[in-house]
Amino acid sequence: MAEAAAALFDVDGTLVDTVYLHTLAWQQALRQYGHEVDAALIHRAIGMGSGQLLDHLLGADRDRAEDEALSDAHLALYAWHWPGLRAFPGAAELLRECAGLGWRVVLATSASGRELDVLRKALDAEDALYAVTDADAVSASKPAPDLVHSALDRAGSAPDRAVFVGDSVWDVRAAHRADTPCVAVETGGFAADELRGAGALEVHASVEELLRGLDDSVLSRPRAGGR
Repeated sequence: MAEAAAALFDVDGTLVDTVYLHTLAWQQALRQYGHEVDAALIHRAIGMGSGQLLDHLLGADRDRAEDEALSDAHLALYAWHWPGLRAFPGAAELLRECAGLGWRVVLATSASGRELDVLRKALDAEDALYAVTDADAVSASKPAPDLVHSALDRAGSAPDRAVFVGDSVWDVRAAHRADTPCVAVETGGFAADELRGAGALEVHASVEELLRGLDDSVLSRPRAGGR
């Protein structure tokens, strides 16, 4: 019996406009602990989990004693922006269109807890969701493939019957390592050439553009295959 077809969606930067808010919050949190890091460098690491991000910015051989405090400071600073979070235009509609076409729609996010609740409220598309997987379900964050594997498990889908949608090179690499094709959007600030270079099957300026051109996308029909 063939597995279900699954459309797996990153949330931050893909469906909800949060990347630059995360960048600012991380810069302020790092500064509180004596680390001056350029915003451009932080932005390039958004999409990784906090541990991977700190490795990327501060070096993997650093003293990790302050990592939890840094992550807590980032979350507290980011939380100031929660009341104003907005989904990108077309985000909820895209999820509903995919569900209507027969995809099992799964959110795959590095957020968890109250942060995830806030993102889901901003997205306002609960009726389209088949499942959600988050940071608490995995031991390694993107670009490791664990989150994609977890989303596939939640959907009951095989990699050859799924598509992952994300906004960063870290999303594309995680999907590639999970043998799952990736459709990318540029709303996280990565250029189309970078996303294609990382292995994206398609690149769109935004989820709204993807929605408008859905008939020409791999998302236009659930992927054939399965075992």
